[in-house]
Amino acid sequence: MILAQLKIGDRSAADSCVENNGFCPSWIAHNLDRYKQPLIDHIELTLIAVVVGFVIAFSLALLAHRRRWLVPPITQITGILYTIPSVAFFFLLLPLTGRGKVTALIALVSYTLLIIFRNVITGLNSVPAEARDAGRGMGLTQNQLLWRVELPLALPEIMAGLRIAVTTTVGLTSLVFLAGAGGLGGAIFADIQFQSNVVVAGGLCVLLALVFDLLVLALQKALTPWTRVAR
Repeated sequence: MILAQLKIGDRSAADSCVENNGFCPSWIAHNLDRYKQPLIDHIELTLIAVVVGFVIAFSLALLAHRRRWLVPPITQITGILYTIPSVAFFFLLLPLTGRGKVTALIALVSYTLLIIFRNVITGLNSVPAEARDAGRGMGLTQNQLLWRVELPLALPEIMAGLRIAVTTTVGLTSLVFLAGAGGLGGAIFADIQFQSNVVVAGGLCVLLALVFDLLVLALQKALTPWTRVAR
C-alpha cells in the first residue's frame, strides 16, 4: 500500500516536473539527500585519479627531463591513452578488472597523464638559461638545480596543467557510472529518465569543477608569490 502511494507520488511529481520543463524546486528541496553519496563518490574518484595521475606523470616528466629521448615515446603513449573514447575505455577494461572503482580509476588516471606530463615538460623547458647558469655559478648540483631553481620557476605551467586535469577529470567522472563506480553521472541519467530536477546533479558537477579549479588556483598563488609581485 505504502509502495503504491510512493509510486503515485513519484508519478505525480514527474508529471508536475514535465509541466515545469523538468525543474521542481519543491521536489529538489525535499530530496537533496539522494545526491549526497553520488557527490561523495564523485569527489573521491576525482581526487584519487588526479593525485595518482600527477604522481605518475610528474615522475615520468622528471625522468624524461634528464633523458630527453624519452619525451617523444612517453608523449605518444599518453597521447594514445588520451584519445581513447571514455565509454569505450570503460568497456575495454571491464573483462579485465570488472565493474567498480578500479576500472573507473584506471581510465581516469590514464586521461590525466598527457596533460600533466606535457605541462611539466613545457614548464621545465621554459626555465631561462640565465637562471640555470646562475644556479651552477652558486655551486648547485644537478638535483639541487632541479628542485631549487627549475621546478619553482616551472610551477605556473605545472599548476596550469593540474587545473586542466582536475576539471577534465570532474567531467569524465560523470561517465564512470557505466562501469558501476557511482558518481553524479548515475544521478544525472536517473534525473533525465525521471524528467525531473535535471539541474541538480548536473549543477553539482559544474559547481564541483569550479570549486576544484579555484582551490588549485589558490594553491598556485600560494606556491608562486613572486608572480604576484611581478605583476
